[in-house]
Amino acid sequence: MSAPRKTKAKGAGNVAHFKSLYVLVGFFYAFLYFPIIVLVAYSFNTGTRAMVWKGFGIDWYVKVFTNGAILDAAKNSLLVGLIATILATTIATAGALALARGGAFRGKGVSMGVMTLPLIVPEIVTAVATLMFFSAIGLNLGLGNLIIAHTVFCIPFAFMPIRARLEGMDTYMEQAACDLYATEWQAFRYITLPMMMPGIIAGATLSFVISLDDFIISLMVSSAGTTTLPVYIYSMIRNGISPEVNAISTVLFGVSLALVTIYWIASKPRK
Repeated sequence: MSAPRKTKAKGAGNVAHFKSLYVLVGFFYAFLYFPIIVLVAYSFNTGTRAMVWKGFGIDWYVKVFTNGAILDAAKNSLLVGLIATILATTIATAGALALARGGAFRGKGVSMGVMTLPLIVPEIVTAVATLMFFSAIGLNLGLGNLIIAHTVFCIPFAFMPIRARLEGMDTYMEQAACDLYATEWQAFRYITLPMMMPGIIAGATLSFVISLDDFIISLMVSSAGTTTLPVYIYSMIRNGISPEVNAISTVLFGVSLALVTIYWIASKPRK
């Protein structure tokens, strides 16, 4: 006698019939993105008050791009972000290679935990600790302090996609290159590195976004003449929200959105 066939209940495992979920998801998206839509819309307001619509125009964007203080803060953010991204991505790539391809060694788990620890430590703790460390050793390099702080903070964000890319790669092509008398450096340069590149691009992009948008560490570590764009926006908000704040925030949001799109494309699994 054959065993009774198990039948799957209709709709089991499928939550689509719970209509209330769509309502909850709708509220979630509205709460998350409606303020951003309002911010972008009012950045084109020609009036002098942020939330009083007078007409459509780009006057405040023109004012933003002709404001010397804003441009200086943007230059600081870009300079710190670029240098910190290069350094963080380089260190993260070396760390990922050591942990993913270095074989088993004592302390590997601890090393992995130390590398990813900044992801779970509250940023305010990292900011205060960095400020105290710089004060204790008397380090005052201006933008150099910001670059060091951002580099350390961005390393785990670059490390995760690079490590994920390495662990998803087959080693057959590298082994074949070595069988054809390629040196370890040649196999890495012509085989491993090109295959790692999507992960490296994703990690670098994510690091740059984190550095560009960082506020707490920049607020703690920055000194006179090293103000970054998020810190400058905060100082403008303290004097009241104006359409100029809306415009500069929209520009920063657009740049971050473009970079996140690049990160998503680069980290998308290849078939």
